[in-house]
Amino acid sequence: MTGTPLRVGLIGYGLAGSVFHAPLIAATDGLVLDTVVTSNPERQEQARAEFPDVRVAATPDELFERAGELDLIVIASPNKTHVPLATAALKAGLPVVVDKPISGTAAEARELAALADERGVLLSVFQNRRWDNDFLTLRKLLADGALGDVWRFESRFERWRPQPKGGWRESGDPAEIGGLLYDLGSHVVDQAITLFGPVTEVYAEAVVRRDGAETDDDTFLALTHANGVRSHLYVSATTAQLGPRFRVLGSRAGFVKYGLDPQEAALRDGARPGTGAAWGVEEESLWGRLGAGESPVTGGGTAVETLPGDYPAYYAAVAAAVRGTGPNPVTALEAAETLDVLEAARRSARDKVTVTL
Repeated sequence: MTGTPLRVGLIGYGLAGSVFHAPLIAATDGLVLDTVVTSNPERQEQARAEFPDVRVAATPDELFERAGELDLIVIASPNKTHVPLATAALKAGLPVVVDKPISGTAAEARELAALADERGVLLSVFQNRRWDNDFLTLRKLLADGALGDVWRFESRFERWRPQPKGGWRESGDPAEIGGLLYDLGSHVVDQAITLFGPVTEVYAEAVVRRDGAETDDDTFLALTHANGVRSHLYVSATTAQLGPRFRVLGSRAGFVKYGLDPQEAALRDGARPGTGAAWGVEEESLWGRLGAGESPVTGGGTAVETLPGDYPAYYAAVAAAVRGTGPNPVTALEAAETLDVLEAARRSARDKVTVTL
């Protein structure tokens, strides 16, 4: 199988499947998008138009009936389907990538991890924002010791969407695993743990602000890490003035970075990695600033060149892991650790308490 592309079956062709997974799979050496699963006729035609050689199936069962023709399953369907579909794929002996959140509970994530170990196949979680440009830049600054000892990490994933869009992501039905805590919260918590390690205490506020909204749309988490770092994380659809994406304060300096990584917008606009244009590169005007004693808004600090974002690196790592030539880029047990925090945050917000992990 070393010289033959891995054949990928993609379940789901909504936002996650069509904007993120399919283009990144198709752009990865060693992977080929073999089949897209969607029951929606318009999305079926969209998949055929965008990938003329792709096969289309209406149901996951059709895909699993020819499991022997595939080498990897990617699950980009609604959250409530992640666990049953991942279970079916693992029992069929197929490596699996699951979009975040892998499940509604940490216990389910650990059960899936155990099943993957039992079957001897890869189970990876799509946490693409570990490959955001700002996150990669911050990791390098931390590795270089540019901030000294980090005291506080502030991370914001904020939007201004005063009218609910509807759909399962904004459903109040607990079975849908909707709301911003589990959507954008999965990203910011994963990033905080990746940077600063295990969490010992969680405090959270989850609010429903918009008329007609059914689940949290303005949420704040305060995490205490085992090493003493405090993470303050904000996810919101109701922010009329957006704050910095990152503000990181240390004993030597601070780092402030505004703006979102450009890769999602590029993918939405139809741009594709590896087609000639520089990928994930940001304009100099958006670079973050590193310094102490003065606001970056008034020119304080020094501009830090933003490293290019690199979502393609995730699927390149998955291909290597399936072939046995590299590690799993994001494990289910790492996802379970994030879910421990999200579950504690939900309890904290509901009961107005600080939760100890």
